[in-house]
Amino acid sequence: MGKGLFFFIFLLLAEPVFCQIGGKSTYQFLNLVSSPRQAALGGKNITIRDYDPTAAIFNPSVINRKMDNQLSVNYTSYLADVNYGTASYAYLLDRRTGVLHTGITYINYGTFDGYNRLGDPTGDFSGGEVAWSFGYAYNIPFSDFYIGANAKVISSKLADYTSWGLAADLGISYVYDKWDLIVAGVVRNAGSQLTPYDAQYETLPLEVDLGISQIIKDLPIRWHFTLENLQEWNIAFRNTARDETDLQGNVIANDPGFINNALRHVILGLEFFPESGFNVRLGYNFRRSEELRIQDQRSFAGLSGGLSIKFNKIRLSYTYARYNSAASSSFFGLNIDLQ
Repeated sequence: MGKGLFFFIFLLLAEPVFCQIGGKSTYQFLNLVSSPRQAALGGKNITIRDYDPTAAIFNPSVINRKMDNQLSVNYTSYLADVNYGTASYAYLLDRRTGVLHTGITYINYGTFDGYNRLGDPTGDFSGGEVAWSFGYAYNIPFSDFYIGANAKVISSKLADYTSWGLAADLGISYVYDKWDLIVAGVVRNAGSQLTPYDAQYETLPLEVDLGISQIIKDLPIRWHFTLENLQEWNIAFRNTARDETDLQGNVIANDPGFINNALRHVILGLEFFPESGFNVRLGYNFRRSEELRIQDQRSFAGLSGGLSIKFNKIRLSYTYARYNSAASSSFFGLNIDLQ
């Protein structure tokens, strides 16, 4: 089973790798936050490896036996009345085969009023997308390395246009229990459209991420350091609204420098009491902070925080993420131990 899945991944990764970032590819919902925990840690994390099956949606190499019979359901009322959520479940077949994982990610864009080019109403229309994933991880014999893969089937309907796609994630993790250390890397959304919305085929939002996390010795704190969008170095761009004009009328362009661009790849996260029934989580996303901050205002864009509490076999999670002074989102999650 494992060999067949990894062969499928290899075929998908064999096609050219395009440098992609938001707005240049389709199925962008695949890179949205998958859970309140991930949202609290800065919006993207690949170094969560414990009971939480939602973590495997972003990095399949973290699938492990602690996820056995764990069901996770998450929901977000996003910006402008957009709703999306995830659900995931893992099951241990046996000690030889290991753990199988499945997950679903959906987004509902709501209902819109339709008009033609003359301004005449044409009726309502809606849009929604969904992705089903199936994952598996394998421990490389006599090592602390784990490799994993997700196969994803994607369906999208935007007004009268529909599209189907196929994608895969390939991840690797190094787990050193003696130091409570996890180092991980993942290539996400490698694949293509099976049927385009119209005649033109579009690329998928391929992404390469690296991460490292560790529990601080003698302290109940786990720190997370994530580098996102490594498939493209220049992700910073000029914001003409922040250009300045000197006394001679010369325009001083707001061109981000090397440090600014480098920091936009960085996401920081902290988990307090990570192994107890009550957790507090904080995160900071540099790219979100720079791209969504409002000039000359303290908007706290990029900050996120959340908590979780466990009641017997149920764990509740909540996160509040700030985008700017005009926009924020709440994330809700439920994890159930079905054993």
